[in-house]
Amino acid sequence: MRRLILLAPLALMACVPDPHEDVSGRNAFLESCAGCHGVDAKGTGAMAAGLDPRPADLTTIAARHGGPFPRDYVMSVIDGFARGAHFSPAMPEFGATDMGDTVIVEETPGVGTPIPERLLALADYLESIQEP
Repeated sequence: MRRLILLAPLALMACVPDPHEDVSGRNAFLESCAGCHGVDAKGTGAMAAGLDPRPADLTTIAARHGGPFPRDYVMSVIDGFARGAHFSPAMPEFGATDMGDTVIVEETPGVGTPIPERLLALADYLESIQEP
């Protein structure tokens, strides 16, 4: 019995989310993107087989763009604002949906841009899963 009591705190710690993990972005990704892009974000979702062009591998966005993660570009693609002809028409324009309350993001001091929370969380999550 004593062993169970000693192990209980360890089991509870496994249930506590990592404060550095972007849970909201991952949840948004799993709800809205994983069907096509896959849980691993590599373009292998259950609905990917029937799409032309195939969903992109979202873990290599930074590498495909030559270095740093192109946050503004990624958010504009998710939103539906900036999409080239190479994007599948099957990808929804998420900007037309409720992406939550807006937050003000200041990249330049004194210049704030309102960005929906869910869009920002998705971009943060995608940045966190980039592979070299």
